[in-house]
Amino acid sequence: MKENKYDDEKFFNQYSQMSRSEDGLKGAGEWHVLQKMLPDFKGKRVLDLGCGFGWHCQYAIEQGAAYALGIDISKKMLEEARKRNNSPQIEYRCMAIEDFDYTPESYDVVISSLTFHYLESFPDICAKVKRCLTPGGTFVFSVEHPVFTAYGSQDWYHDKQGNILHWPVDRYFTEGKREAIFLGEKITKYHKTLTTYVNGLIQNGFEITGLIEPEPDMALLDTIPGMRDELRRPMMLLVSAVKK
Repeated sequence: MKENKYDDEKFFNQYSQMSRSEDGLKGAGEWHVLQKMLPDFKGKRVLDLGCGFGWHCQYAIEQGAAYALGIDISKKMLEEARKRNNSPQIEYRCMAIEDFDYTPESYDVVISSLTFHYLESFPDICAKVKRCLTPGGTFVFSVEHPVFTAYGSQDWYHDKQGNILHWPVDRYFTEGKREAIFLGEKITKYHKTLTTYVNGLIQNGFEITGLIEPEPDMALLDTIPGMRDELRRPMMLLVSAVKK
């Protein structure tokens, strides 16, 4: 995670043009599912790990949260978050997720969107989240699906005419570092199996309350280029759990 590609100007400009960057939550293909997995925020203290532009922090406050802290390693991300999603009840801090002080029982809800595939160890982050959550607290996150991360290239196989043939899956049970091309740049990510995600939660004392491989929002299929192809293989994994 401490590799910070998002402060590279060229990469950040590309990211800023994505639908989820320009349109916020409504431009995210998984939001129609993730929204239903979130808890009642009223009066809650919320921690967002890898908050990006701060959309989820703002949503939590709009739903009645008392306070939201968003942390992100990227200064550029947080500059944009303060412009787009600013509130007296939201605090943003620039730091790596690994360096955050997970004070015991200091948050009621921990959320994270498409961040943990940048971290090498999922069990480690589970232990830290458990420590900072109050008893009965909620942990909701999205990650790139193991089918999506396994091969590493994160691109379709095409025929000579450029038509999509299939999605490659290989080295599934060999977890660890992958070099992917995202927005034209080489990015380091970490492949993990579904077993690792599920057992990481169970072994750290969480009760899983939801696990969904979301299909894209039907309303976005013909408005975002390439979205219909997302029906051909899972791209994301969404999980909700509570601290027992």
